[in-house]
Amino acid sequence: MKRLAVLLVLLAAPALTAVPALLAVPAAAVDTPPSSDLPDLSAIRAQIYSGEYEAAVKGLTELSATVRHADIYNLLGFATRKLGRYEESARWYKEALYYDPTHRPAIEYQGELFIATGDLEGARGNLQILDLLCPSGCPERETLAAAIAGAEKSPQPR
Repeated sequence: MKRLAVLLVLLAAPALTAVPALLAVPAAAVDTPPSSDLPDLSAIRAQIYSGEYEAAVKGLTELSATVRHADIYNLLGFATRKLGRYEESARWYKEALYYDPTHRPAIEYQGELFIATGDLEGARGNLQILDLLCPSGCPERETLAAAIAGAEKSPQPR
C-alpha cells in the first residue's frame, strides 16, 4: 500500500514529463474492457526478434481490432518505434499504459522512445516509475537506466 501511495505521489509530481503519457486516455478504449484472453503471441514475437517489424505490426494491428490488451499495444509500440514511426509508437505505448499503468516493459520502451526523440527528462521520469515498481531492481529498470546513461554520454544535437 505504501508503494502505491508513493507511486501516486510521483505521478502527481509536475516535474515528471511522463505523466501525460501515463494518464492519456484514448477515446475508443474508454468503454472497452481489456481482454483477459490473450492469444498466443509467440509467432509475432519471433517476427519482432528477427527484425520483421512490418509483418509484426500487420499481425498485431489485426489482432488489436478484436483483443484489447497491454501486451499487444506494447509490442505495437516497440515494432513501430523500431521502424522509426515515433508518433505512432507513442500512441501505442499510451494505449498499453492505459490498460495497465504498471506494465514494466511498456514503461521501459516508452522511456527508450523518449530517448530516441531527445526527451531525456521523460525517460528519467519513466525510470523513476520503474524505481517504484521494482524496489529490488528488475531487467526493465536496468535496461532503461543503461540507455539513459548512454544517451547522457552521447553529445546531444543542437
